[in-house]
Order: sequence, then structure tokens, then C-alpha cells
Amino acid sequence: FKHEREILFARSIISHAFDEKTHKEQFAWNAKIESEDEYTQMILLTWVRYDQYIQQTMQISAMWDHSIDLNLIYTILRSVQGEIDQVIENLSIFEAWKIQTNNIKKYEKKKKEFIERRCYNHNINLYFFFLAEEGFIKETSIEFAATNTINNGLPFVEKDRETNKQ
Repeated sequence: FKHEREILFARSIISHAFDEKTHKEQFAWNAKIESEDEYTQMILLTWVRYDQYIQQTMQISAMWDHSIDLNLIYTILRSVQGEIDQVIENLSIFEAWKIQTNNIKKYEKKKKEFIERRCYNHNINLYFFFLAEEGFIKETSIEFAATNTINNGLPFVEKDRETNKQ
């Protein structure tokens, strides 16, 4: 081959609960050329659902002086359908809960169970632990974290956090 290519792509989940128009809106992908030279072209594929909240996530992160995990902000944004005031309120309540006696220690005792279920983001895990402890969700925090991570993903990586701080 004169021009070799490698395509890395994961297909999003398929739900038969939606009509075709809704399905396309919910599970579409955006493509952006990240870099290219004479022989290669790198295209970044992002889920439309991620792109929908990226700007708001960055704005909220700046409000909190970049001290909150971007994936946590994104997760809360999705759960409140982009209502920034609700995100700020949820984060404030969560941050107050974190500093109360023993809440972090209780999570630390369950941390290994989260990891065994492939829930590696401790900020997200702690938030879901908080939701379960306060009775905001019916599932266990571990079940909720696993299901949420599998179905919705976490769009941000460490590089995004560093870029966002600059």
C-alpha cells in the first residue's frame, strides 16, 4: 500500500427505544482533522453527546478555579441537562459533604470494589458514593458508577485538564 491506514473506532450503543431521528441525534459522531502530513491524517472522532457539554464544562471548571475533575462536571451536567446553576448547587453540596467527618474514609473502604468493576475515576466514584449515601439514587454506588461509566463514558483525559488550566 502506498498509503497505509489504521482505523480505531468504537461503535456506540444501539437503542431501539428511539425513532431514527432521535437515534441519529443521540448517537452521532463529529469528525475533526487533528493533524495531517503527506502520508497520514489523524481524525478525532467525538461523540456529539460529549461535544454538547464541553464548553459548559470548561466554564464551570474555570468558576471553580480548575479544582474539580472535568469528568465529574461533565457527568453532573449531563444529569441535569445542561443547567449550570444546578451543577454549581450539586457541586457545592457535594464539596460540603466531602469535608464532613468520615465520608472520605467510608469511600476509601469501598474503593477496591469500584476498581474491581472498572470504575477508575475516584472523583466520579466518590460522587456516586455521596449520591447513594444521601439517598439520591436507588442503586448501590458501585452499580451506578459501573452502569454510568459504561453507558455514558468519560470524555476527558489528564491532558484535557492540563490544557484547561492554561
